[in-house]
Amino acid sequence: MVDVLGGRLLVTCDGAAVEAEAALQNKVVALYFAAGRCAPSRDFTPLLCDFYTELVDEAQPPAPFEVVFVSADGSEEEMLDFMHELHGAWLALPFHDPFRLELKKRYNITAIPRLVIVKQSGEVITDKGRKQIREHGLSCFRNWVEVADIFQNFSG
Repeated sequence: MVDVLGGRLLVTCDGAAVEAEAALQNKVVALYFAAGRCAPSRDFTPLLCDFYTELVDEAQPPAPFEVVFVSADGSEEEMLDFMHELHGAWLALPFHDPFRLELKKRYNITAIPRLVIVKQSGEVITDKGRKQIREHGLSCFRNWVEVADIFQNFSG
């Protein structure tokens, strides 16, 4: 994913800017296409938040995993409200970054929410991340990391 988002800035839910390369290097990346006004997005986001927390915030060592929110909200204010209300401590592509539309096209996003799991190169591991998390919980991460072509020291 570093190959795709290289040179871009991502933002945290408190508005801090983070360099994509530094944040995503050597990690499995989940591109989360969603919107606060979308009921299925609001339904799935807390589950994704718990998944992320267990893998990254609570695991020792933290799993090599990062979520990048790609907003389909109607305004920056809606995006930030959604992030503050339901999101985990993950990253987002800034609302005004036109690359949001390019990612939507590149990954053929026709409906939301959609969780696309990608390798460092941007190649898709699965575009059914949401379904896999719902059905298999944390165990689906092991499958993703096995095909992600990243250096790993993760045993969760």
